Amino acid sequence: MQTTKSFRDFSLVIALVVICAFFAIASPQFLSARNLSLLTTELSITATLAMGMLLVILPGNIDLSAGSGVGLLGGIASVLVFEHNWPAPLAMGAASVTGIFIWFCMGNLIVRQKIPAFIITLGGLLIFKGLFWLVIHNSTIPIVQGGRANLYSVLTTFYLPPLAGYTLATLIVIALVLEKLRARKARQAYGFGVEDGEVLFLKLFLAAQLIFLFVIVTNKFRGIPLSAGILGVIAFAVYVLTAHTPFGRYLYAIGGNEEAAVISGVPVEKVVVGSFTIMGAIVAITGFMQTSYSGTSTTTVGDLMELDAIAACVIGGVSLKGGRGTVLGVLFGALIMACLLNGMTLLAVSPEFKFIARGAVLSLAVWMDVRLAR
Repeated sequence: MQTTKSFRDFSLVIALVVICAFFAIASPQFLSARNLSLLTTELSITATLAMGMLLVILPGNIDLSAGSGVGLLGGIASVLVFEHNWPAPLAMGAASVTGIFIWFCMGNLIVRQKIPAFIITLGGLLIFKGLFWLVIHNSTIPIVQGGRANLYSVLTTFYLPPLAGYTLATLIVIALVLEKLRARKARQAYGFGVEDGEVLFLKLFLAAQLIFLFVIVTNKFRGIPLSAGILGVIAFAVYVLTAHTPFGRYLYAIGGNEEAAVISGVPVEKVVVGSFTIMGAIVAITGFMQTSYSGTSTTTVGDLMELDAIAACVIGGVSLKGGRGTVLGVLFGALIMACLLNGMTLLAVSPEFKFIARGAVLSLAVWMDVRLAR
């Protein structure tokens, strides 16, 4: 199993290097500070939705309605701000509550009525898309009123000052070192094996270099995008939830063997409903970010985003059968998808070939997952 995981991780690194090298050669702008900053924003949006998808897939479910939900909830907030003059925080709060309630209801239908998640969320995909178009009147709705910037509009346009970026990077590195040392000490206390100190130092040193390199590059443009901070908060919350709470252990247990989980006393129904409820909140946040990035709420916002999120999960090693997957893997998978889409945009690849490329990557990732699982 460890060999399989190592091979998968190595394959991901090679795939990312090949993709970045190809686009860097084909388009010198790919590695420019401006494009890497935009890539960070695009990655943040895709990866944020993928965090919610991870919580849904771990217990063996799927959510095909996430993309349409992104458009609907972003559209609700836009209409409340532009047409009804609501303050942006209040409008976003109302849309978030709507998303949480809708996904809570879907989760209940799945566990109480024993309806497959595939069917429920496929119906949601169509229903939410139709409701979205009704909400925005099949037109284009701005996200600001009177041309004044608000919290909604700055989600993907605000950048941290350079000093704040370096301070944040320093705090992250310190927290990472302390967490690794704590985990190492805990394993030693229980008599478990730990990696060599030299190996741990090299890993932490490399991670610190990458973090500060990211800050240096983004500061050459405008600074760290606020969207990256939002992703960081959500990714950290999902990591703590999945790795350090009973709820997270239940997610893995249900996905690994639901019958055994029931016999062991795991509250399967509550956990599944909880995962969909959290997904509703994350869909709302993604909807605000994607709509802010687009500048307006239009009928195309959220199109196929659920597939990008699923692809990020599968590429990152999440099993579609449930029971396996990590936050770090999903982030890596989202990075590969973001680099692929960003590079094709720079090369002015036509939409039809973008669809083909996304479909091919998703199919290849699922094939690799099945092959490695055997």
